[in-house]
Amino acid sequence: MKVVILCGGMGTRLAEETSVLPKPMVEIGGKPILWHIMNIYSHYGYNEFVIALGYKGDKIKEYFLNYRNLESDLTIELKTGNTTITPKCNRDWIVHLVDTGLHTLTGGRIKRLAPILKDESFMVTYGDGVANVNINDLVAFHKGMGKIATVTAVKPTARFGGIKFNNDLVTDFEEKPQSGEGMINGGFFVFEPEILNIIEDDKTILERTPINNLVINHQLAAFRHEGFWQCMDTIREKQLLQSLWDNNEAQWKIWSD
Repeated sequence: MKVVILCGGMGTRLAEETSVLPKPMVEIGGKPILWHIMNIYSHYGYNEFVIALGYKGDKIKEYFLNYRNLESDLTIELKTGNTTITPKCNRDWIVHLVDTGLHTLTGGRIKRLAPILKDESFMVTYGDGVANVNINDLVAFHKGMGKIATVTAVKPTARFGGIKFNNDLVTDFEEKPQSGEGMINGGFFVFEPEILNIIEDDKTILERTPINNLVINHQLAAFRHEGFWQCMDTIREKQLLQSLWDNNEAQWKIWSD
């Protein structure tokens, strides 16, 4: 089953980083967040990726074109230019890098991938969110439900923490999880090929008309993920992910190096 990763947006809320790079190339722990997402899927044996490119897609192409060399040891004879590569790359990935348009919306990007996706089930997620989702359980759930689509529903941490005071001094500062249902679209979709028939064109937003039609027709299942999930929409969230990585608390790192 192929894994589609939507990497075409401009990431305007993370302008501190995305003025130079597309958001999926913003680094956590010295690696693009895209690399982290791909490792989540690869851990479960899903190694064929379709990257939907748009804004600064050339940066993502350059990364993968150079990936094998950058991950390997090199011996270069400067006089002749001869290069010997000692491979160290252990990622057995097939990566399709597809330009899906600068201004194409999420549904339209998926529609443009139809020739690669063909008539098969496939997965889709966003290029800016990580989680410790059990992909095998997700796929099994989707197959068991027998619906056109499954979305992973997550409980995000609250954007604002709880602070306790003693006069003017802070005595407790806690990032509290949201209470109640409060579940949102966390990406990590599984789709049957029929989804391609209800996406009209480049201007189609996946999360609006196509998803709403699935809901009306009882064709959207929800896989509830109670574990870790975090998107990277803002510089604060980027710093949070970096802090978790630095402190060996990156719960999404389910793979071994």
